[in-house]
Amino acid sequence: MTASKPFRLGLTGSIGMGKSTTAQIFREFGVPVHDADAAVHAIYGEEGVAPVEAAFPGVAIGGRIDRTLLGAKVLGDDAAMKRLEAIVHPLVRAREHAFLERAAQAGNDIAVLDIPLLFESGAQGRVDATVVVTAPESVQRARVLARPGMTEEKFAAILARQMPDSEKRRRADYLIDTGHGLDHARAEVEKLLAELRQGMRNGDRDA
Repeated sequence: MTASKPFRLGLTGSIGMGKSTTAQIFREFGVPVHDADAAVHAIYGEEGVAPVEAAFPGVAIGGRIDRTLLGAKVLGDDAAMKRLEAIVHPLVRAREHAFLERAAQAGNDIAVLDIPLLFESGAQGRVDATVVVTAPESVQRARVLARPGMTEEKFAAILARQMPDSEKRRRADYLIDTGHGLDHARAEVEKLLAELRQGMRNGDRDA
C-alpha cells in the first residue's frame, strides 16, 4: 500500500523577510520542512564533490566543495553557472523527492519546500501552492543592515538578483506577514494550515 503524498507547500521570500523564522514555525506545528539551501550545502560535502570538482578542478578542499573557490569560477559566467546548475539541480531534486517520500511514509498531510529562488527558478511547478513571506520594506532593510558585514551596497546587489517582493506577493497563493512580531506570524501560519487542511478535506488539491 502506497502512502498518500503530502500537500507540497512552496515557501519563499526575499532577504530579511523572515523566511527562516517562518520555516521554523511550520516545524513547531509538526510540518516537515525541506531547506533547499541546506540541501546544497550537504551536497557540496557528499555526492556533489566528485562531479563538481571534475567540472571545476581545484574547488574541492578537504573532501568538500569550497563555495568561495567555486564562486570565483562561476559568478558572472553564465555558461559556467549553467554547467554547475546542470550538476547540482538534479541532486537537489533527488533529495527533495526522498524528503517527500519520508513525509508520506510518516503520514504527514502537508510538507513545506523552502526554496529561496522559487519563482526565479521556475520551481512553482513542483508545488501545490506557494506562500510568500513578506514584511514592510523598512522592516526588511533594518533587519538586513543589522547583519554582521552587511552594507548598503551588498544589500542592493542581493536585491538586484531577487524578484521584487511586490511581484512575489502578486504571484503567491498565500502570504505570511512577519512585520508584526512572532506571535502574529505564528497565528498566520496556524490559520494557513487550517485553511489548507479544510481545502484538502473538500478535495481541493490546489487549495
